[in-house]
Amino acid sequence: MSVKAKKHLGQHFLTDENIARKIVEGLSFENYGNVLEVGPGMGVLTKYLIEKEQKLYLAEIDTESIEYLKKHYEKITEDSFVGDFLKHDFAGLEKEQIAIIGNFPYNISSQILFKIIDYYEQIPEMVGMFQKEVAERTAAVPRTKDYGILSVLIQAYYDVKYLFTVHENVFNPPPKVKSGVIRLTRNPKEGLFGNEVLFKQIVKAGFNQRRKKLSNALKVLNIPEALKTHEFLDKRAEELSVADFISFTTLWKENQ
Repeated sequence: MSVKAKKHLGQHFLTDENIARKIVEGLSFENYGNVLEVGPGMGVLTKYLIEKEQKLYLAEIDTESIEYLKKHYEKITEDSFVGDFLKHDFAGLEKEQIAIIGNFPYNISSQILFKIIDYYEQIPEMVGMFQKEVAERTAAVPRTKDYGILSVLIQAYYDVKYLFTVHENVFNPPPKVKSGVIRLTRNPKEGLFGNEVLFKQIVKAGFNQRRKKLSNALKVLNIPEALKTHEFLDKRAEELSVADFISFTTLWKENQ
């Protein structure tokens, strides 16, 4: 018995056991008692995760995959499944810390990353495989073409490490692009909390017109009078570090 990959679910099943093992080894398995795997498919990562001490949950919406996993892995039961990751309420699952891992469907990869941000306080770590372009954007640094909204919003909450690239030929069916595996580790940055909404508005407005100086790009947000001569406004969004965006948001909030 095998599971047929479904295009509408963005399924591409990893077939290389060495890569599967490397992805699982990307997690530290420290300081949390739960792991949630997104899109387990036929269990290429699952078989290594069930060997760990942490309690394992699986986010899967493909009924064929669910039946396959229950049949082939005795430790996987109906209670292991939590449904659609994007609709999941983490508070209802475990109020304890929980790590995320997965070979993520490319069509919802950015949504998965933003969901992780929403539950930042509960998710200390994530290791996942994304379309290479998304993985590179997530890990990008200032003054590069890949550095943008996704880079800044993720890195405000997590330290990002690009682990390795995965070739198309180790999947069934093979995708049309290469993949990249990244690790997110929750960071201790302070100063953002309480200002999250404003921070996201400033970052998005800045990069939505990334070729313009911030003095023009941020006009839509009504720049506080006291900040209209700030040095950052003479720069473009891609020139500011994550720490710059956070400190500027704090100043903005104080001068509203």
